[in-house]
Amino acid sequence: MTARATAIGFSAVIMWALLALFTDASGHIPPFQLSAMSFTLGTALGFALRAVMKSEAPTARPPLAAWAVGIAGLFGYHFFYFTALRNAPAAEASLIAYLWPLFIVVGSALMPGEKLRWHHVGGALLGLGGTALIVTNGGGVAFDARFATGYAAAFTCAFVWSGYSLLSRRFVEVPTTIVTWFCAAAAVLSALCHLALEETVWPADPMQWLAVAGLGLMPVGAAFYAWDFGVKRGNIQVLGAASYAAPLLSTLVLIAAGRAPATATILAACVLITVGAALAAKDMIGHRRPAGAAEA
Repeated sequence: MTARATAIGFSAVIMWALLALFTDASGHIPPFQLSAMSFTLGTALGFALRAVMKSEAPTARPPLAAWAVGIAGLFGYHFFYFTALRNAPAAEASLIAYLWPLFIVVGSALMPGEKLRWHHVGGALLGLGGTALIVTNGGGVAFDARFATGYAAAFTCAFVWSGYSLLSRRFVEVPTTIVTWFCAAAAVLSALCHLALEETVWPADPMQWLAVAGLGLMPVGAAFYAWDFGVKRGNIQVLGAASYAAPLLSTLVLIAAGRAPATATILAACVLITVGAALAAKDMIGHRRPAGAAEA
């Protein structure tokens, strides 16, 4: 039950691992335009899911707070992430943005019925260490005051996504199909930002169109539905720590596609993230029901 929901939530992390590959293959489409196109496809996917999952039709109107959390989470994360990358070096901005799994693990202690244990925090810290190796390629980072705006945006990005993930658990009675409307709102807001800030660039060939389709169907589509189900009904501490697998899997996908080299740094990151995820999931591996976990 709880393990199944956690596994479904982790499938989102696997899909997010394709984000870098598909984004790279989509050509030179501006970020907000790409976000608008992807979320539009994610919305279409949601309507397809709603047609199949008729049993999940809501019996009552979702509270306004659920709408606010969902729309702010999906659009806010991307808005601040793009802002961070435009105003700070990619390595430092990405590393700060990837504080969100740690925030989820630590913040879960504030949720009703949840209990934070040492191995949850230890696993998240090991994952953060592995992510730091990937983002910096084993080198150092130099935080420069000139990029304060970008750093602040990256921190806000991490805070927004962790807050969305934690607060979604408070609306477990709201069906996952509501994510359809969150994606629709994110598509509209992204389109408005694109029109205000960017010049339109369409995909240059069929392969780039396929990459955009891949983004909308998986990392910016199905992944959000799977994540919503996982954080509402699964073990949120395990999901938070295991989310550090996303940058590792993303790098492995790029290596497999011939777009990045395999190095000893990647191997070290693999060990750190794998050990961290296993440590965080110690209760589940030991077949003991996690404290406070919701039933699916």
